[in-house]
Amino acid sequence: MQDLFNKRKAKIDSFNKSRKKKEFVPKEIPEYMFRNCPHCNFSISYREWIDELYVCSRCGYHLRISANERIRQICDRDTYYEIDAKVTTVNEHDFEGYDEKLDIAQRSTGLSEAVVCGVGRINGIKAVVCAMDSNFMMGSMGGVVGEKITKSIEYATSRRLPIIIATASGGARMQEGIISLMQMAKTSAALKRHSDKGLLYMTLITDPTTGGVSASYAMLGDIIIAEPNALIGFAGKRVIEKTVNETLPPQFQRSEFMLEKGFIDLIVERRDLKSTITKLLILHGVK
Repeated sequence: MQDLFNKRKAKIDSFNKSRKKKEFVPKEIPEYMFRNCPHCNFSISYREWIDELYVCSRCGYHLRISANERIRQICDRDTYYEIDAKVTTVNEHDFEGYDEKLDIAQRSTGLSEAVVCGVGRINGIKAVVCAMDSNFMMGSMGGVVGEKITKSIEYATSRRLPIIIATASGGARMQEGIISLMQMAKTSAALKRHSDKGLLYMTLITDPTTGGVSASYAMLGDIIIAEPNALIGFAGKRVIEKTVNETLPPQFQRSEFMLEKGFIDLIVERRDLKSTITKLLILHGVK
């Protein structure tokens, strides 16, 4: 009996020695649950980013947001309906690689083009609202972007509605050449007709707004609002420095610099944007 016991004990000891100890491996937090602030590198949960309207709770940095998120933040829930949602760009000049870029942009954003235009209510006040999306080919302005914005302006004019355009663009779309540049005059002419009717146009400039967009409808607002630290300008800082042969201030072309020089009217943080727009609409007699 003792021999049998010893044999079994030996087998158990041998098994225990050969068995590898399991190491405790903590479950990794999925990457999408947290995102670091690009400015201060502070780690913020995805839920908090949403609750704070994609503004860093530590340093106040405003993340770039999509056109649909912009509309969600400005307009009352379930009041917005889009105009010309299915209008898409055609590569008329057979620019090499343009079709592929358009396809990638459409699939990655779910948008037909770099701007979403429609009608909604802002704290009960009806308005035309357009929002550009920098995720779609850097918000570049081509023929369809200009057409959608122009038709939205004309819609607002015919129905005597105010219009608000949130800009976010790298400028004219080079793949469309002169057609892209023509949109500057086209949109500006439509805004002149809107203004002649005594109607209100507000611009919300977000980061970045440059090139042909900044040189046209972005700067034609009766009231020009900007988000904090948004890049606003036509040519880039380095190009200007080389042209004038001078070193420009660190905050050159940022919202705060533009406000100081009288180029814009207001800088409004995102959490105050909807209430500020509402007050301005009421102040100008829009009901």
